[in-house]
Amino acid sequence: MTERILNQPLFLLLMGIASFSMFLPALHAGLLGSHFEARSFFYAGVLGLLLVMMVALAMSSRTRRRGEMGNLLALFAGFSLLPLQLALPFHEALRTTSYLNAYVEMVSSLTTTGATLFDPERLSPTLHLWRALVGWMGGLLMWVSAAAILAPLNLGGFEVTATAAPGQSDQMHGRFERADPQRRIVRVTAQLFPVYAGLTLALWIMLAISGDHALVALCHAMSVMATSGISPVGGAQNGGSAITGEAVMALFMLFALSRLTFSTDTLNTNRRSIRQDPEFRLGLMIVIAVPLLLFLRHWLATYSTDDEQNLVLALRALWGGVFTTLSFLTTTGFESAHWETARDWSGLDTPGLIFLGLAMIGGGVATTAGGVKLLRVWALYLNGLREMERLVHPSSVGRSVGHSRRVRKQGAYIAWIFFMLFALSLTALAMVFAGFGSSFENAIVLAVSALSTTGPLISIAPETEIVLADLAPVAKLVFCGGMILGRLEMLAIIALLSSDVWRR
Repeated sequence: MTERILNQPLFLLLMGIASFSMFLPALHAGLLGSHFEARSFFYAGVLGLLLVMMVALAMSSRTRRRGEMGNLLALFAGFSLLPLQLALPFHEALRTTSYLNAYVEMVSSLTTTGATLFDPERLSPTLHLWRALVGWMGGLLMWVSAAAILAPLNLGGFEVTATAAPGQSDQMHGRFERADPQRRIVRVTAQLFPVYAGLTLALWIMLAISGDHALVALCHAMSVMATSGISPVGGAQNGGSAITGEAVMALFMLFALSRLTFSTDTLNTNRRSIRQDPEFRLGLMIVIAVPLLLFLRHWLATYSTDDEQNLVLALRALWGGVFTTLSFLTTTGFESAHWETARDWSGLDTPGLIFLGLAMIGGGVATTAGGVKLLRVWALYLNGLREMERLVHPSSVGRSVGHSRRVRKQGAYIAWIFFMLFALSLTALAMVFAGFGSSFENAIVLAVSALSTTGPLISIAPETEIVLADLAPVAKLVFCGGMILGRLEMLAIIALLSSDVWRR
């Protein structure tokens, strides 16, 4: 198995990029005068590059089998094995934690989950930068993998609108050429990287202008684009940009609702207009409906037209609900500075169930968001409408044709299968966490947090914040497995296990 993984050019490329990226925090630590941290990252980067070169030379004479499943195997190895390399400088620079904790932290960052084992005050600015950078690279990896690996295999949500079965290559309609899969990865990376980096740079500048410290603005910008929710100050509510920064971040979070906001090269993009995209429309409907219901819950009891202060409080509550709902729907997990006002206004003492539901729904297909995905929810909704029509008119004939018929019938069937797999995975993880001593509520929160890649759930959803560092070592590894499973999804794991990539 190790030989097959090392023989994948994509995995070696990921190792090389991870090693090279360590020079950035090394430079940052050097500028701050933290020479020990600078040496830790610099030496780890050099060692990683040397290892990549030696492995590449050793495997250069081996015959590589072309195939989509090889890249899927490399992607799985990237999320599970690459954090072993990423954790080396983190563990060495921190010096007050175990290597297992450093590994869990890097898995959480790379899968864009954003759950952390450490208080913000315990980590240096360089380590905060490294966490955000790893999360940012994980988001870019998912952007590229969705178009170059998952889409040709009809996985990751593309199976809802595809013509072939999940895990089977789809070469129809000329959407995916029969070229070397490695070339497709290079081409997609060249197309998406400038967009991803440019949006991050623009958001960084806007947040810095809004009042955030340069490092905080950079980390929050990378976290929003990667939907990782990583923050060096414990959340966006503790930043200095206030409501202006939240408005800017909310604007960029819209990129996690639909792939049509930044690309039109995959199977689910037959509609060119973003206004007609079902994912985007469904996401906006949820973002508007949930805060509005919370806002109106106690409106009649608390609003007075003669009280100007009450009106300002109401507007703050409405904005706090909108921003926090959008954040958790995109699985970013940032909490608005006015969320406490929104919670008090709604009269809900423990709104954690709302956040769990939003995170499980998730964002758009082929974005950095996790969860079930909006396209699958839309397919189930269409099928539900059709079934209700048949209850009233049993002999009626559906009016959908072409793409809509695919979504309504086969797409809904596959979406339901995925939803059942998600539910079974959630149940299994919750039982494991409960078996290791977590309460039922905390076990559910941990399972949803891992599978939906929404780490901040562990601090905002339960009544008492869950401390990951207090989990048993085996429970931490299970949490890592849940995050990897949530990032790749169960259908991709099943397709990988049932493929011939394991055969010689």
